[in-house]
Amino acid sequence: MPQSRSAEHAVQHAVDQVLAQLPAHIHMGLPLGLGKPNLFVNALYARVRQLPERQLTIYTALCLGRPEIGEGLQGRFLGPFVDQVFGDYPELDFLAALHRDSLPSNIRVQQFFMLPGSLLNSHAAQQDYVSSNYSHAARDINANGLNLVAQLVARDPLRTGRVSLSCNPDVTLDLLPMIAKRRAAGETILLLGQIHADLPYMPGDAELDVGDFDLLLEDEDHSTLFSTPNMPVGFQDHFIGLHTSTLVRDGGTLQIGIGSMGDALTAALLARHADNGSYRSLLDALDATPSWQGLVEREGGMQPFVQGVYGCSEMFVNGLLVLVDAGIVRRKVYADIDLQRQANAGTLDETLHPDGVMVHGGFFLGPRSFYQRLGEFSMAQKSRFNMTAISYINELYGNEELKRLQRRDARFVNSAFKMTLMGAAVADQLEDGRVVSGVGGQYNFVAQAHALEGARSVLMLRSWRESGGDVSSNIVWEYGHTTIPRHLRDIVVTEYGVADLRGKTDANVIEALLNISDSRFQTGLIEQAQKVGKLPADFRLDPRCTDNTPERLQASQARYAHLFPEYPLGCDFSAEEKDLLRALNWLKSKFKLTEIVQLGKATLDAPEPGAYPAHLARMQLAEPQGLKEELFQRLLLAGLQATDSAM
Repeated sequence: MPQSRSAEHAVQHAVDQVLAQLPAHIHMGLPLGLGKPNLFVNALYARVRQLPERQLTIYTALCLGRPEIGEGLQGRFLGPFVDQVFGDYPELDFLAALHRDSLPSNIRVQQFFMLPGSLLNSHAAQQDYVSSNYSHAARDINANGLNLVAQLVARDPLRTGRVSLSCNPDVTLDLLPMIAKRRAAGETILLLGQIHADLPYMPGDAELDVGDFDLLLEDEDHSTLFSTPNMPVGFQDHFIGLHTSTLVRDGGTLQIGIGSMGDALTAALLARHADNGSYRSLLDALDATPSWQGLVEREGGMQPFVQGVYGCSEMFVNGLLVLVDAGIVRRKVYADIDLQRQANAGTLDETLHPDGVMVHGGFFLGPRSFYQRLGEFSMAQKSRFNMTAISYINELYGNEELKRLQRRDARFVNSAFKMTLMGAAVADQLEDGRVVSGVGGQYNFVAQAHALEGARSVLMLRSWRESGGDVSSNIVWEYGHTTIPRHLRDIVVTEYGVADLRGKTDANVIEALLNISDSRFQTGLIEQAQKVGKLPADFRLDPRCTDNTPERLQASQARYAHLFPEYPLGCDFSAEEKDLLRALNWLKSKFKLTEIVQLGKATLDAPEPGAYPAHLARMQLAEPQGLKEELFQRLLLAGLQATDSAM
């Protein structure tokens, strides 16, 4: 939907006001993710780039944009889908410039978290990245001279003179007291809000008075909200989620990270609660090691949820909402210490105190269905979800006694992409120094897990990866970067099981990680550890861990297929698109497209085009024109055939 003339006028007037009231160098803070007022940001960016005497520094994180469509098969698949999902979402102009390394000389962008893998090749983004814990972002941004905060907000449907920070109170609420202190000292700092018509209004800590804003764009933004479509969950992630679900204690606390491993954990918790017989049979069939079984008996569980769990998660993910609807996330916490003590003791009459909170979240981002579901709730129902400051969620200091009472038996679940054999985790940066994403709140969760009685940090990891036909282990002897140092090691989960590393000797840690590594790499890892004397020369693996193969897991998956839904949280793709996405992912893992073209690998064993007419039509390959399209057709048909029975 094009921006109306009155709305455009309001945005330009706001830019005029900002330029008139602020000094030559504007230091603008933007929320991470969904909460950026893109229309205003683009207008200010366009104006400043034409004013060489002015400077603009943007402080933010997780800048969202349409995925790169690319060329070839990927482009043919993504083009129509991206248009359908993202509609008229206004792209951030500075993000496009970052990708091209073409920011104007008077404009800089400093981020403390990037969309994973999206800016690996941007020199400007890599040079201006700030490595900072999520809970320290407000402090660091304020110290850099912040003088403008611009945020997307939701209008109270009851029109009470209130607005909600909604999807992003996280850093803003932490900034407000700092801003007040600086204003009292005579500094000019502006707070700008842009109302979005479709942003769900969230009551509670996220609510502010209209008068708290120096500039409020009343003409509502009606553009498409950015959403993250539900993506498929592969067999590796499903088994990781399954194993992790055994560590969640009934009556405890849960943090879930974003991505397919988090979706897999949600699916496994749903199965544990609603199909407990099949769930336990599958786990029994996997024949866990005694150490893992002991850990589950001591600190986890496999039974359905009676008390339910409380969600305390920096990101209020779609999975948490699904778990609320399923009755798994339902333990309430209270802002009053005495009430919380009674709740913990089981003596609180909840009918007399209905104002408890089931989920504390710092920000949210998800599929359209997630926003719609939140929008459908009444205010009373929404009050179960308190969007609040990231300092509340990611730290213990400040009201520590209450937080400790609320966060009993906490499981802080996050992910990593590499793990060293002695327990250091890698989640944000490559060996060569390029930042993949950022540390975000990962350290905060690990630190809380060590500080809270009964809490555990759980890092989920795919034990191996395949790209372009090359298979490699994600458990390695050493790596050139560390996100979580090995002295903070705790629990690691792969598709092959659970390793409890807390308080263990180096040799025991190495053995525990070998037990959950892929058997294709175990011999080489053992030799590396023995070479430097970290394992005895006569070391032998537990026999039940020497068959850690994808084939064994896939056989178990086939026997319990109903526990492995490809899209456990819903699907935004058509039936043909689901098949196509599966085939394209298979092709990407097996081949490098450039090599296929160069070597002429068009003789792949592919079925006739008549086997998949609708799929070829969706990809505009029903009647290929020329050799290149014929190759694309054969590749696609080969991928479809190879993955036809995968789900």
